[in-house]
Amino acid sequence: MLPRYQNKMNGIRTQLSALVGEIISASQETLNAFETNNDEGYEKSKNHLKNAQNDANAIDNEIIKTFALFGPEAEELRMLVAFLKMTNELDRIGDAVKKYNRRLQEHCNGGCDLSALTSTIVQLHKTTLNALQYIFACLNAIDECDTDELYRKVMVEESKNDDIFSIMEKELLNVIIDSGELSIEYVKVLGTLRKLERTGDRTVNIAALLVYAQKGGEIHLF
Repeated sequence: MLPRYQNKMNGIRTQLSALVGEIISASQETLNAFETNNDEGYEKSKNHLKNAQNDANAIDNEIIKTFALFGPEAEELRMLVAFLKMTNELDRIGDAVKKYNRRLQEHCNGGCDLSALTSTIVQLHKTTLNALQYIFACLNAIDECDTDELYRKVMVEESKNDDIFSIMEKELLNVIIDSGELSIEYVKVLGTLRKLERTGDRTVNIAALLVYAQKGGEIHLF
């Protein structure tokens, strides 16, 4: 492909990487706020994602323009298709992080006692952060990235995520049974934590898209 096309692709990749970076920063701020019980941290998290949907739409527009201008084929076409699907996954992850941030703050300031679950919540949160950081590193060095290795590492984090969430779900169900009037609040906590579990699935989807972009085959998403 022409240098102009390569510049266009590098620009799209840079935009995707920047969006992942903002999601990571927002997620890390939320984790820090939870660990330190600091409301200011939750507000900082919101700032990172206030333009996330507009950024995702801008990336989609650039991808569509690239399709129209260059008519890419083979590997170039796979990469563009992967990027287009990736923006949807990132948009949903960003939305999940925003909702998780808001709801977690509400739980911590409400009547729920999460002290017994703090360590497990932190572990669950870190699995999604680790997976996102692997993806961020790959996007920043796409030509050197071993996507099979990326997929393996993200799958390891997603497997940890599933295991931790299953344990926490059982613990919370016991709490719900014993909580009387507060039981509905703990049901909401479980729904909030499910945002992290679903984010783990979406990071696997993104890793699978990067494998597809590099090596072809079929796209398999959750």
